[in-house]
Amino acid sequence: MTATLMSCNGNSKNGDGSYKVFFIENKQGMQAEFCENGARLMSLKVPDKNGILTDVVIGFENPADYDKATEPYFGATIGRYGNRIAKGKFKLNGESYQLTINNGVNTLHGGKTGFQYQNWTLKKVNDSTLVCTLSSPDGDNGFPGKLNAKVTYVLTSANALTIAYEATTNQPTIVNLTNHAFFNLNGSGSILDHTLMINADRYTPVDSTLIPSGELAPVTGTPFDFRIAEKIGFCISATNDQLRFGKGYDHNYVLNPSKILPAAEVCGDKSGIIMSIYTTEPGLQFYSGNFMQGKNKLRNGPDNFRTAFCLETQHFPDSPNHSNFPSTVLMPDEVYKSKSEYVFSVNR
Repeated sequence: MTATLMSCNGNSKNGDGSYKVFFIENKQGMQAEFCENGARLMSLKVPDKNGILTDVVIGFENPADYDKATEPYFGATIGRYGNRIAKGKFKLNGESYQLTINNGVNTLHGGKTGFQYQNWTLKKVNDSTLVCTLSSPDGDNGFPGKLNAKVTYVLTSANALTIAYEATTNQPTIVNLTNHAFFNLNGSGSILDHTLMINADRYTPVDSTLIPSGELAPVTGTPFDFRIAEKIGFCISATNDQLRFGKGYDHNYVLNPSKILPAAEVCGDKSGIIMSIYTTEPGLQFYSGNFMQGKNKLRNGPDNFRTAFCLETQHFPDSPNHSNFPSTVLMPDEVYKSKSEYVFSVNR
């Protein structure tokens, strides 16, 4: 692929009403496409069991359409804080902070104008590497401190997409960056027959507004036990308050530390594509596409109910309000670093 960027209509920083679209690829034929609004992964093409390239990330053809979508998170870099913060409130070093509210009574994915709404600077440094940068001012959506964020996407020779996050601040703040790609390893259709493994003995139960109670509950004997690979749809309709609150799976898993085993592994039942996720993060949010309503016309058709899933590597939701959760505090003399790797193979 020789093209490095193109322009499409939209409300962007470029001055001519266009967004730039960037492509990277590896020598094995994997291809990824990104746009400036949200430092967004628009497309990820990997070979299926027959060697046919399959786009495993659902999204729009035109980057400007993301601005008009009823779902703002498709493929976006999420910040400053991935997931929810209860009532948008937290305390840090004795100071109280109020964030913008955008999810019922809570703050979700950085607030009303989180990173998914902002225009990043993208630079393709070689055929397989893209660097995205953003400067978030002090007080952005209520968060303290100026935050400089950098996300580096790489397609490796091992057919993996790696995402490396970095951030620095000029005063104490909280940070929890992730990517919100919506995956379908068959390319389209229901995801309920995908098989899923999550390497976690515990998860964080939530209330009716999807805020964690603070408990680290065992998955044993519950519909949340994916330690042995099972179909996503196997227990999704079970009578269970947690599934009722999330309208399916929309929960954070407490990952078992491992330098060998993946945090999660998914296989497309039709394509044979396997996605293995490795991460430095302590948590993984599994979302089973419960709020998809077919209102957005994507490349491969509408975003119908449960036609995609998300596996967001992250710190836990509402961590600033739970002392027993891993800290998300970033100090001025520190560098926030996080890395996740999505490795693709096939089951023939």
